Amino acid sequence: MTESNRIEFKRELTEELDIEKEVVAFLNYREGGILYIGIDDDGKVVGVSDIDGDMLKIKDRIRKNVMPSPMGLFDVTAETIDGVKVIKVFVASGSEKPYYKAKFGMSTRGCYIRVGTAAEPMTTTMIEDLFAHRVRNSLGRIRSPRQDLTFSQLRIYYEEKKHPLNENYLRNLELLTEDGALNYVAYLLADENGNSIKVAKYSGKDRVDLISNNEYGYCCLLTATRRVLEKLKVENAVSTELTYMSRIDTPLWDERAIHEAVINFIVHNDYSREVPPKFEIFSDRLEITSYGRLPENMSEDEFFNGVSIPRNKELMRIFRDVEMVESLGSGMPRIMQVYGRECFTFMEHFIRFTVPFNKNVTDNVTDNVTDNVTDNTTVPKLNTRQNQVLEMMKSNIRISTSELSERLSVAQRTIKRDIEYLKQSGLVTRVGNERTGYWVVLT
Repeated sequence: MTESNRIEFKRELTEELDIEKEVVAFLNYREGGILYIGIDDDGKVVGVSDIDGDMLKIKDRIRKNVMPSPMGLFDVTAETIDGVKVIKVFVASGSEKPYYKAKFGMSTRGCYIRVGTAAEPMTTTMIEDLFAHRVRNSLGRIRSPRQDLTFSQLRIYYEEKKHPLNENYLRNLELLTEDGALNYVAYLLADENGNSIKVAKYSGKDRVDLISNNEYGYCCLLTATRRVLEKLKVENAVSTELTYMSRIDTPLWDERAIHEAVINFIVHNDYSREVPPKFEIFSDRLEITSYGRLPENMSEDEFFNGVSIPRNKELMRIFRDVEMVESLGSGMPRIMQVYGRECFTFMEHFIRFTVPFNKNVTDNVTDNVTDNVTDNTTVPKLNTRQNQVLEMMKSNIRISTSELSERLSVAQRTIKRDIEYLKQSGLVTRVGNERTGYWVVLT
């Protein structure tokens, strides 16, 4: 590995190291880039002595000293190279260019851009041109259609990851417009909103015979995302082949790649026109359609090579905070490991990802592909009490096992058996722990 237009090496983190300049240069560069701490100029890996402490310092310096806010556009992680731990700072290209060092403002001393293997000062003309073309319709700038929003579900996700939100969380998570009103990001993450993601299922290869049309939404986007993932997990039929030495399970689609695709298409969808992503299951394929073309100045080659230009940086930051996204820029490379370019279609206003089903599954599970897909989601039979449990969970997502037991006049162990059956049937899941969590009903 050598330094390039997208890779910069620094031997160690010091007070004198102008890490802000390097980050600003990558934010302003159309492809972003990666900064490694613990590798010298010759490419020799020397490592970092206090890796956790230095990572915290880097995050803090970038957050405080770079403007506009780069939150959601950078990722600081530890990486092992040649058996030695170094720090990797992944920086995506930002949409609010020009970015600059807060100390010097939007000036030639504050604005930098990547030129070859160096961060070079921008000219006044470059700065003015970038500012004139700055994207101004980001979700963070759009006022929420409702201002009476609550965020109990969002709080639970952060508490689940041991990062409870403080009283300034609306400002810290960039859920406010410049004039202090709740923005559209807040609207998407609120307990109640008008956003809904559809998962439609058809019996054949076209949209003529609709079997089911589930809506997952009108709630926090994180919860809606989990529901979509759970639904697709249930739909992912598996063909099992038993041999003398082993058992071979083959699913309709690669679960990890589709997990990455679901997250990517939800986080990067253009919600400014109130058009959510759509998921469609046919007898021979899965289609995921997202609204919004490729970001300005991004080519298809850059898209497939993992160049990251987050459309909704605020959403990306929150999805990473609650660990629904592993690391910035990792999604597309993981998808491309399994599915090729031919699976993607770029339209004037939409991007579609088409996943052909594994032919071995559609052949082995049943001779009739249509019956295979239909039978995969046979509605489980519920008794009267189990139906009552589901209805109570719908009306009160925080209802406890003891409350259910008391209201239905049965033992708690009976309720626990009912809940376990509902979980195994793909009808309900639990978010958070027993004390602070809540139920998500997937029907």
